[in-house]
Amino acid sequence: MLGILTLVVGPSGAGKDTMIRHARTALAGQDRYVFPQREITRPAGDRAEHHIAVSEAYFAERQTQGAYALSWRAHNLGYGVPRGIEDSLAAGRIVVVNASRGIVAEARARYANLAIVHVSAPEAALHRRLAARGRETHAEAAGRLSRAAAFDLKGPDVIALMNDRDPAHAVEEFLRILQGLRAAAA
Repeated sequence: MLGILTLVVGPSGAGKDTMIRHARTALAGQDRYVFPQREITRPAGDRAEHHIAVSEAYFAERQTQGAYALSWRAHNLGYGVPRGIEDSLAAGRIVVVNASRGIVAEARARYANLAIVHVSAPEAALHRRLAARGRETHAEAAGRLSRAAAFDLKGPDVIALMNDRDPAHAVEEFLRILQGLRAAAA
């Protein structure tokens, strides 16, 4: 049985990390769901996402060795999803990963059982959220927002999730989506 690779995509500030963090907590103890840590060339200590901080050299070496199931560069950072997710998929699990919209075509070509949860929010909300997290300069935040307009995801594997209300509503909807995928994989 093949598991489902679930890519959670959307613009910076849409709430992907928040939803994933809450889903990981809500689904703890259910080994059917896997939330792998990404390796990112961002320093440790970022409170939004519990990631594995790696150097640029280490990231490049891991890419060359084929250690990542998926990897990409965005916002001057390298992101890698460890190849170990493939063991989880082979075991029939649902693997949930925060990913770039830029790798969707590659993921579609590689993984037969794919769900793409496209999280979005109104532009004003994205501006507020990026400013509140304080991780980017004003220019970097503007660059992230302009990049958001460049992607238009469509297809039968895309599930839209609008995060324009209280975060609890989006988390609840996200959990419903994941639980629906569980039924599809059974």
